[in-house]
Amino acid sequence: MERRDFIKSSVLASSSFLIAPNTILGKSHGHTAPTDKLNIAAVGIGGKGKADLRGCETENIVALCDVDWKYAKKTFEKYPNAKRYWDYRKMYDELGKSIDAVTIATADHTHAMITADAITMGKHVYTQKPLTHTVYESRLLTKLAAKYQVATQMGNQGASDEGVNLITEWIQNGEIGEVTKVECATNRPIWPQGLMTPEKADRIPKTLNWDLFTGPAKLKPFNQIYHPWNWRGWWDYGTGALGDMACHIMHPVFKALKLGYPIKAEGASTLLLRDSAPQAQHVCLTFPARENLPKLALPQVEVHWYDGGMIPKRPEGFPQGKELMGAKGGLVIFHGTKDILICGCYGLEPWLLSGRVPNVPKTERRVTYDLEDFNTNHVQDWIRACKETPASRIKSKSDFSEAGPFNEMVVMGVLAVRLQGLHKELYWDGPSMRFTNIGDNETLKIVIRDGFTINEGHPTFKKTMTDPLNAKAFAEELIKHNYRSGWSLPSMP
Repeated sequence: MERRDFIKSSVLASSSFLIAPNTILGKSHGHTAPTDKLNIAAVGIGGKGKADLRGCETENIVALCDVDWKYAKKTFEKYPNAKRYWDYRKMYDELGKSIDAVTIATADHTHAMITADAITMGKHVYTQKPLTHTVYESRLLTKLAAKYQVATQMGNQGASDEGVNLITEWIQNGEIGEVTKVECATNRPIWPQGLMTPEKADRIPKTLNWDLFTGPAKLKPFNQIYHPWNWRGWWDYGTGALGDMACHIMHPVFKALKLGYPIKAEGASTLLLRDSAPQAQHVCLTFPARENLPKLALPQVEVHWYDGGMIPKRPEGFPQGKELMGAKGGLVIFHGTKDILICGCYGLEPWLLSGRVPNVPKTERRVTYDLEDFNTNHVQDWIRACKETPASRIKSKSDFSEAGPFNEMVVMGVLAVRLQGLHKELYWDGPSMRFTNIGDNETLKIVIRDGFTINEGHPTFKKTMTDPLNAKAFAEELIKHNYRSGWSLPSMP
């Protein structure tokens, strides 16, 4: 039986396992009901996935999957009773009826397919940020989660912390007035970006399955610059500093201002390469006016992003001697008609430039588990949602109904940067997921190698460029990837 057919045929059966009491299932199945403990499988356990699993230790961790068993070794040892896998597809096929939920913390480009397959099996999912690699993948996960009524959470843990709550309440209570401009920044990347594509291959470690790591992307020769950490700086696998940090930094912007699809996007950066994200970039996304709130009008707003050393100007009146970059290497500046609100990464330490401390009604749900950190609380909020029925479920703080559209905003920034060679503001049709002002015959070329040398003290610039690319086709590929043979996504509901 084909894997996809297996998944489809097991949906009803697996869904029944999600709600049946333990006395019906029986311990012989290795399964306890959600009203007791969840049976959780994890895909990607060597990095952030290891931290996510700490938040799952109230439950049964029954299976672990990773493409690099050296990187995963400590996690394997920590949970010795969990069954070990290289390939998540095999794990799903073997354990599909006995697991309730899956955590996913692989490289960005594999999030969508691993998550989508779990959802179509009726499994709850916790997927690390960025939720997906593309706009289409984000839209797909949003719709699949709604169709299958599973509990979902993106791993932007600040969503479960107090800062995002306060920012949302202050802004929506009208404390800073109408917001027409927001500036966001990070001090990342902390991994190398703006690199030339390696010209030689390294020997693949015996502990790494490079084909499985590559997954739906084009198979390239292995080089140690790609794995296990630096994949974030390579377009095939990651989304650069923006994809890494915007899900943390921009979330209070998306939530408090009730943003949806942008209508315009424009990006600029240091040297843009075909394969590697730039060292620094600036993105501007424009959002249309939204329906007014009881205490706040929501006019058109520009949202700016800076990274790699680029940073907004200090607002007039910003305290002398105070560092502009906020807590945890992040910054958000909400420019309101009455005041300016500033916070760090995760919405941490929000404050008003006027010095006022608003006293407003608490309208946002608080996540309080009194655990070691808000990452663990964020995971626990998802676990709580998993154990509730769809009819009575209180959505987690970054449920895909919000995280999916929000992630579209984040990866739209990546699109704007990668299409900057068109040298224009791009008009975006959100519902149709297409740019409306890229002509059929427009082309662009992208640098493969910069070719910079110094000969006898004289600089020489000899860039190697791609052949002219049809801009519309290139944009369509960035919006919705063509997966490598053997890898696929479910159909859009």
